[in-house]
Amino acid sequence: MASLLKRPRSKYWHAFYRDSAGKAFCKSTKLTTRREAQKVADLWEITAQKKKSAQHIRSVFTNLFREVYGESMPVATLRKFIDTWLAQKKPETSPATYLAYQKTTDSFLEAMEEKAEKDMSEVTRVDIISFRNDLGEHLSATTVNRYIKILRMVFKAAHRDGYVLENPAEHVEIIKNSRGTQGNGSGKAGRRPFTIPEIQATLAVADPEWQSLIKFGLYTGQRLADLALLTWDNVDLDRNEIRLVTKKTGKNLTIPISSPLQSHIMSLKGGLDSHPGATPLHPQAFETVQKQGRAVSLSGQFADLLTQAGLRKKQDHRSHGIGRDAKRAKSSLSFHSLRHTAVSLLKDAGVPQAVVQELIGHDSEAMSQLYTHVGVEALKKAAASLPVV
Repeated sequence: MASLLKRPRSKYWHAFYRDSAGKAFCKSTKLTTRREAQKVADLWEITAQKKKSAQHIRSVFTNLFREVYGESMPVATLRKFIDTWLAQKKPETSPATYLAYQKTTDSFLEAMEEKAEKDMSEVTRVDIISFRNDLGEHLSATTVNRYIKILRMVFKAAHRDGYVLENPAEHVEIIKNSRGTQGNGSGKAGRRPFTIPEIQATLAVADPEWQSLIKFGLYTGQRLADLALLTWDNVDLDRNEIRLVTKKTGKNLTIPISSPLQSHIMSLKGGLDSHPGATPLHPQAFETVQKQGRAVSLSGQFADLLTQAGLRKKQDHRSHGIGRDAKRAKSSLSFHSLRHTAVSLLKDAGVPQAVVQELIGHDSEAMSQLYTHVGVEALKKAAASLPVV
């Protein structure tokens, strides 16, 4: 049985108890009545020593909470709590961060199956470890660990607000390696740059809008979502620049337009008014990202193009319980590979790494120490070094 002590200058009873490993704890019960404080202390000891099931402890604690405080403990299914948590986070985070939270929790709810509709206190540490290990079969260690860190946030909030007695994700360790990263120390699931013939083969099977997205990807090195959201307001042909704010990092970029890309842009503008303004450069892709908030389905379309070009095996679209990440992680080529291609081509052309960093828009504290400012002329020369495809 836990013991009680009232300190000289405190009106509350303090509980003293030990966990199953013998570690001692001392916590204020915030109660002035010894009888009620003893009940709370005993329950804390039972919980710490794991002498009863989580469901039993939850039931006892709920009854005790109602008896002591005259109100019910908060209760929610896993799905309901996550929906509420996401709603609270939406105005507090960037769109990209919110999508990462949503993606993680969607995958977790799918993996939990029937437990998603039960009281969230039934989720155990074993459940989360199983989820982590399943992810590790298909995703990089970096991605898996990001999922686990987000789940820790979810259950920390649940513990803080009284929905769970313990945070089951708190002591789930991150992983050092996964099948999704074997043979690739970069942690990027074997992603590699395109060769020029591979880009040409993909262009040959693409429709005009995808041809344009591919060329923009190569000549600017930007992510698919950012390119899909480009409008003519982002393009300054007088200064020969593209200006945008990246969706993922919120970084302001000014990208010089290379000669091949300039010719392509002029061909796009040929059928438009002299001041097209907010008209999207890639209308179908723009509509998709605006509607979905991300470029997942566009990535799938690009994967299909790679399959048609003979650069990727046809994917099995059956669900593996963790979303589309599993399918994307199996291939070394994706739209993001165009970003790698741009970097490789620039470095092969002898462009200094600091200039590549600024042109592509990578964030790196280590690289920021190498320069204070990259001149516009250096960026223009870098862009001019890219080949025609």
